[in-house]
Amino acid sequence: MKKLRFLVSLTTDDNDYQIEQAKAAEQMARKLGTDIQIVYADNDAITQSTQILKAIQAEENQRPDGIVFEPVGGTALPQVARAAASAGVGWAVLNRDASYIPELRGSSSAPVFCVSSNHLEIGRIQGRQFAALLPKGGSILYIQGPAENSAAKERTMGMQETKPSNIHVTVLRAQWTEESAQRSVRSWLKLSTSQRATIDLIGAQDDSMAIGARRAFEELTNESEREHWLKLPFTGCDGLPKTGESWVRTGLLAATVLVPPNTGMAVDMLFQAIQNGKKAPERALTVPVSIPPLDQLKPQ
Repeated sequence: MKKLRFLVSLTTDDNDYQIEQAKAAEQMARKLGTDIQIVYADNDAITQSTQILKAIQAEENQRPDGIVFEPVGGTALPQVARAAASAGVGWAVLNRDASYIPELRGSSSAPVFCVSSNHLEIGRIQGRQFAALLPKGGSILYIQGPAENSAAKERTMGMQETKPSNIHVTVLRAQWTEESAQRSVRSWLKLSTSQRATIDLIGAQDDSMAIGARRAFEELTNESEREHWLKLPFTGCDGLPKTGESWVRTGLLAATVLVPPNTGMAVDMLFQAIQNGKKAPERALTVPVSIPPLDQLKPQ
């Protein structure tokens, strides 16, 4: 039986969740006895599409049997997806709804589907965490992912859905990395509006951005100002064992949301579809949970 080969395209190697995504894919590949190649797009959609197209257009004996990718930009690369389907290459989109999937599932013999974290529910859990941490209400500095990113949009929608009306949100944007969040908060601190703002909590859409925000506050030269900011509760999302979960235990974060990696699930679904003829569902979701559990969160 042919040994299957998969390509996994991730957004960046400078994000704890993406690093965990790579590990999960490698672990599943070892379990299934498949070959796997992981490439990173350095947060650039053109780089990502070029990398994937190069793999699709390779000689048949070098071409992957399936591609798993987490989109960098606002689209899920519809033209590249069609090229993969035409070449008979399986296609799994991570953490993004792609409108072309039903069409390709109808026309391609290869499996086509998406596997996503439940971003609305991640946002809802974070909104409930805000409510538990600020039972009397207050103001949050909220660090959101890129504006065009659907995961960032859905996490914000979910958070707005469950946070109490007496919690007010100031939004900053970053690129899912510690460094980008540090720059964003650093720039915000230079604005006169930040001097007048009363903030009670720092919430970020992933753990690395929450830590980036902390780094920006650590740079403040005024000691009392610096201490004030660093005493506030910080929350994030991803909850991975060596980062977010550990940071909650040590007190760097007040809370996080565990977002299980989904590359392993996608690789397994491609394998089962190609090797064993098991039809993959159009969409599969992982289940997020609060760390610590919501009933254990204490008001700050």
